[in-house]
Amino acid sequence: MRSGGWQGPGNVTWLLMGVATLVTGVAMALEVRGALDREREFRAAPACASVPVKASGCRWEQEFTVRKADLNRGRRNGSPEAELLLPSGEPWHVTFRQTDPVVSELAPGEKVVGTVWHGQVVEVRDADGRRQQTSHGPVGWPEDRLGGALACFAFGLPALVGGAWPLFARGDRRHATAGGVVRWHGVCMGVAALFTLWAQSANGWPFWAVPAIWGPLALLGLASMTAFVIAALRGDMDDEAPSAHEPNPTATA
Repeated sequence: MRSGGWQGPGNVTWLLMGVATLVTGVAMALEVRGALDREREFRAAPACASVPVKASGCRWEQEFTVRKADLNRGRRNGSPEAELLLPSGEPWHVTFRQTDPVVSELAPGEKVVGTVWHGQVVEVRDADGRRQQTSHGPVGWPEDRLGGALACFAFGLPALVGGAWPLFARGDRRHATAGGVVRWHGVCMGVAALFTLWAQSANGWPFWAVPAIWGPLALLGLASMTAFVIAALRGDMDDEAPSAHEPNPTATA
C-alpha cells in the first residue's frame, strides 16, 4: 500500500494562507466600528454658518469648475481623479473609488458642487443633481469592510481547518483527503462571496442583498463539504482499487 498523502509543505502553505486571510478579515471587521462612527458623524454634521477658515466638522457646499478629469482606465492602481478650481482659481485635487455616476461625465469647464467636510471634498454633485462620493467620502465604507471580512472568513476558515487537519493525522490518507475537500470547498465559498460582492456593487443593490444571495450558496457549500468529508472518511473516495493482475490475499490464505 502506498503511504498516506500527507503532503506536509502543501498543508503548511494552506494553513498559513488561512491564518493570513483570517487576520485580514478580523482587521476589516474591527475597522467597521470606526467607519460606522465616522459615517454617523458625517450624517449628523450641521451646515456651516459661513465658510470656515480651516478644516471643520460642519458641512458646507462649494461651487467648483472642472479643470480636467481622468478616469485612469487601464492604469494599474490608478483611481479616477479630477482637478477642480475654486472661483479664486485655487485647484483642488480629488479622487474617486469608481467612475460612475458623476466623474465619468465630467468635462472641462463644467460646474459642480462639492460637499466639504473636515477640509476634504467628500461628495460631488453635477448640474443634473447626480451625486458621487469621493475617496474621502465616509458613506458606504462600513459595507466595503463587512464585505471584505465576509470573503476573508469564507475562505480563511476552511483553509485553516483543511490545512491543519492532515498535520494532526499524519499518514492517514482518508484524513488527508478530507482536509483537501475542506480546503477546496473554502476556495469555492470565497469565490462565491467575491462574486456576490461584485454583483451587489455593480448593480447598486442594498447591502442586505449580500447575505440574501451568499447565505443560501454558503449553506449549499457546507452541505456539499459535509457530504464529501463523510465520504472521504469512510473511504468512498479512495483511489486504490485492487488491480486485476494482483493476487487476492484472502484467496490464498
